[in-house]
Amino acid sequence: MQRATNSIHAEMRIAKRTWPYLEASRLRDLRCLLTKYRFSVARGEITRIDDRWYVTHAGLLHLAARRQCRGISTYLQERLCDPLANRWVFRAVVYKDQNSKGFVGFGDADPANVSSVVRGAEMRVAETRAVNRALRKAYGIGICSVEELGAFSSPPANANGAGQSTKSSSSNSSNNSQPRLKDKLCLLIREYNLDSTLVKAYAADFCGTETLRGASRELVESFIVRLEKEAREDREKLVCKLNSYSHPAEVHS
Repeated sequence: MQRATNSIHAEMRIAKRTWPYLEASRLRDLRCLLTKYRFSVARGEITRIDDRWYVTHAGLLHLAARRQCRGISTYLQERLCDPLANRWVFRAVVYKDQNSKGFVGFGDADPANVSSVVRGAEMRVAETRAVNRALRKAYGIGICSVEELGAFSSPPANANGAGQSTKSSSSNSSNNSQPRLKDKLCLLIREYNLDSTLVKAYAADFCGTETLRGASRELVESFIVRLEKEAREDREKLVCKLNSYSHPAEVHS
């Protein structure tokens, strides 16, 4: 019991360093998740996106292992799939013990609801989503998993065809390329457990614009390269730098 309590305290300290300006209510929510399911912030099993907590696929699998899950089966739902359109649907069944009738979850994926960085892997994404949903059902987890999100995917291309003007086509091409940068930035934020609000503030300062949206593509690309380099070389130093952006009046170099 003492070891578990110490572990929770350690995880909360890591969380406070990673997200230093969390409200007390969010910290309470996190403590409940860590206590009930023994998720780990340090191992990337739980993360925060847009002020909400999300569990990761790794976190769910580790939970299943700790609870001695009997097995997980997945089934391709061929009748609902469209290979030519890269649309896939899976059914997953989680068996908590040898007497379990199974907890069922469905997962779907297609180019319209996955990140552009995993295009071509829609089948694997669909299977992962199905497993995650079944595991969340089996163990009563009320928060969504990161892999189930489709919010970072690019919008589907406009299918108006030849009726579009050259100007419109150019605009659509630019719009379709920009989300790919957003995907890369979001993946970096999730991979290194960074505060998205502070990263955006840092990006705007780096690009010399009021908001990240107002920056050119070249500047955003340069910022992503720099952010990845800083996170890989010394994440703690990067977190300290990001924390300083919570004080707008402070001057940054």
